[in-house]
Amino acid sequence: MKSKTEVGFWNGERCEYCEGFIVEKTVDLPRRVGKRYVLIKNVPVGVCKECGTRYFAANILKTIEATIRARRKAKRKICMPVYSL
Repeated sequence: MKSKTEVGFWNGERCEYCEGFIVEKTVDLPRRVGKRYVLIKNVPVGVCKECGTRYFAANILKTIEATIRARRKAKRKICMPVYSL
């Protein structure tokens, strides 16, 4: 019998809101840190196929927090357009 990590962390899981199946994807995650924004690339998440709700595993959230707190040097910087309504 395969372990859950061998078949995918989100395999067989269902959305708590709509009961849709959750699939594993990789996304880019923009976050505000203080007065600036950062973009965290290639974040593994579970995404509901029906409603799009994102689910984050606890170890992924801890890694994101540690990365931001450590203030490691960013791999690169991008310019972001700003709009006002």
